[in-house]
Amino acid sequence: MAAVPVLVMPLKLWIDRPGPLTAESGYYPSGHTATAMVAYCGAALLLAPRTGRAGRGWAMPVAVVLSVATGIGLVLRGYHWPLDVLGSWLLCGMLLALLVAALRRIDNRGAAGSGTGAP
Repeated sequence: MAAVPVLVMPLKLWIDRPGPLTAESGYYPSGHTATAMVAYCGAALLLAPRTGRAGRGWAMPVAVVLSVATGIGLVLRGYHWPLDVLGSWLLCGMLLALLVAALRRIDNRGAAGSGTGAP
């Protein structure tokens, strides 16, 4: 979650794109979409292994539906252009891919360190 403003705010300042209903700028990428996606999908990634097989089957699809609904809602309400939301999804997709890689690395270290076989 802390990485979202670090990634989004410099892009907003650099691109300086006006919003659909206002002449104010700084709408690309959508910070609300980015925050929602990282929060929902990050929670699903962290909870799924602890909820058993059933949790793995529903956690990420629910998180994706909530993330998509948030982005679509922001576009329909006129707060963002569709490209603002798409940019956030792509940016946070990369961020979540890094989280998945880090979690796998942590799991692999734990598995390697807990071996009970003879040296």
